Amino acid sequence: MTNASAAAPLKILVYSDDAHTRSQVILALGRRPHPDLPEAEYVEVATLPVVLQQMDSGTVDLAILDGEAVPAGGMGIAKQLKDEIYRCPPILVLTGRPQDAWLATWSRADGAVPQPIDPLQLAEAVAHLLAPRVPATR
Repeated sequence: MTNASAAAPLKILVYSDDAHTRSQVILALGRRPHPDLPEAEYVEVATLPVVLQQMDSGTVDLAILDGEAVPAGGMGIAKQLKDEIYRCPPILVLTGRPQDAWLATWSRADGAVPQPIDPLQLAEAVAHLLAPRVPATR
């Protein structure tokens, strides 16, 4: 058993007003998004107030926000979280198309992945954002 498998699970918040989008993200990432990371525990969220409550708890390791969600889009939420939360955890925004990556930069998101979701691209982005938050195993 490696140290990564013995570590506490990573808490990943997945926000979208669309349950199908949330399930696509969770299915794409699976129980362990990357072999070097601990298992993931997902918190599915459909509304802005619950996103804020979860993020304020200080227990979220990564937030994945749907940039196309309504009425509160993930990019606006990302900007608000980065402005309001001291040492905000990394935020990954799902954009409507690859050309919207510049909007994710404006929102101060740490990464962006276009929809439809490519499981390999999503897992790579998640691993990149979570690696600095996971203690070295060697």
